[in-house]
Amino acid sequence: MSVTVVGVFDRVDYAEKAAREIKEQGLRTDDISILVKNDDQAGGDKKGMTNDNISNGAVTGGIIGGLAGLLIGAGLVAIPGLGIVAAAGPIAGLIGGAATGGIVGGLVDLGIPEEESKKYESDVREGKVVFSMKTDEDKVESVRSILQANGAEKVNVH
Repeated sequence: MSVTVVGVFDRVDYAEKAAREIKEQGLRTDDISILVKNDDQAGGDKKGMTNDNISNGAVTGGIIGGLAGLLIGAGLVAIPGLGIVAAAGPIAGLIGGAATGGIVGGLVDLGIPEEESKKYESDVREGKVVFSMKTDEDKVESVRSILQANGAEKVNVH
């Protein structure tokens, strides 16, 4: 049976490093989703990252540019009441297709309970990076260990 493991990071590069380590361990990266708020609508942020235009569904340099080549479907999505959110992985299509449900609706579609999804939306609102991965139960401890080793503040299994 598959479950969803969620970790919350302070920085995009920590989440990216965790995704790379998961791939190096031979685990599937197709089921990894990453969400982060784009606080600088003008194109760059305080970490020196810039946001390029979206082409063919991928951000080619921006806030999640390094993840675009690693994860499927990366892009920027406007969320009412929240602003522009960078999303990579399956969540990108889910929140883009459910504008009214936004982040909460997309996370619920990934199997995360609504109350927990609301907490993760708050994390994104506060500038945190939410990393989720659907995986088999027997791989949970390996994924949890990688997330924690790369700085995830909290790691939960749903």
